[in-house]
Amino acid sequence: QVQLVESGGGLVQAGGSLRLSCAASGRTLSRYVMGWFRQAPGKEREFVTAIYWSGGSTYYADSVKGRFTISRDNAKNTVYLQMNSLKPEDTAVYYCAADGGRSGLRIGVYDYDYWGQGTQVTVSS
Repeated sequence: QVQLVESGGGLVQAGGSLRLSCAASGRTLSRYVMGWFRQAPGKEREFVTAIYWSGGSTYYADSVKGRFTISRDNAKNTVYLQMNSLKPEDTAVYYCAADGGRSGLRIGVYDYDYWGQGTQVTVSS
């Protein structure tokens, strides 16, 4: 089992930055693809970004490309999401997730085996 705990969310003005962290316990993350998803009120949970277990490959949704950066520190069992140039439409609950399927970088909600409880990000205009 893997337990994931997100932190770092909050309220920020448009154009600002936040850094989310996802700390894992229970198992080492080094063999998992790690992803970030988000869910805005009244909308389905959507893929944001993912990083391969080695940290060498990443994939981003078009909506965040060039603004968000995912990284991981396997020694600390932690994944990060640096969010810059935030927009009001980035407002959502952000979830960290782990995919142990070893099928590459996947973007489907049902591809991920473990989820954190989420952290709220609110961007004011």
